[in-house]
Amino acid sequence: MADVLIAAAFVPSPPLLVPELVGLATGETDELRDAVSAAASGVSDVQEWIVVGVGDADADVESGAVGTFAGFGADVTVRLAPGVGSAAPRPADPMMPLTGLIAGWLRGLTAPHVHAEVHVLAADTTPSDCAAFGTALRARIDGDRTPRALLIVADGATTLTPKAPGSFDPRAGDVEATLAAALVGGDLAALADLDPHVCAEIGLEGRAAWQTLAAVFGTPPSAVDVLYSDAPYGVGYHVGTWRP
Repeated sequence: MADVLIAAAFVPSPPLLVPELVGLATGETDELRDAVSAAASGVSDVQEWIVVGVGDADADVESGAVGTFAGFGADVTVRLAPGVGSAAPRPADPMMPLTGLIAGWLRGLTAPHVHAEVHVLAADTTPSDCAAFGTALRARIDGDRTPRALLIVADGATTLTPKAPGSFDPRAGDVEATLAAALVGGDLAALADLDPHVCAEIGLEGRAAWQTLAAVFGTPPSAVDVLYSDAPYGVGYHVGTWRP
């Protein structure tokens, strides 16, 4: 890995990370929120984040965009770049993809100087297309020698318990364990081998972002720090950093 990619952080995308959206229940998510904040802080010593997440369709969000969590219950405004002098404020986009909203919220919390460039991959993006996208990102980073960090916004399975959002799927536990072990071990092959059909069926929509992470790195990370790996509410959430 070229030294211009300082590190990669991976965080989940639940709106429950944002205190204004969970109210009195905020204490139930403190550990997860603290881990996410620490991971983002660990890649805050650059001027730009390349953010990769997953959604219903492919989308790119420009780094100057402004969004709001209004659609999730609270008008919490986030920015993907620092404000520019006395320029007129941009209206907040209530349709900004959740990946962008989480990245903007983390940027404001931990790295307000950072410009975030957000790429959303469709959940059904093929493993080969994830690999091609990640390889292209790596080539771009290596080519222009601009210090950047990679931020992966992705969840695990949503079917780990009977009360999970996707109910219970008996296959989910084993796949989730494979994902967790791959993140702890920096196992690129295990991430690349995640089955897109099984992942779709167990609600592991972050699969495309995880496979992009593997392709960007190309070789295993030299240092891994997993700060959180658990399944509150029956959904797998993993937080940590990889360093080249």
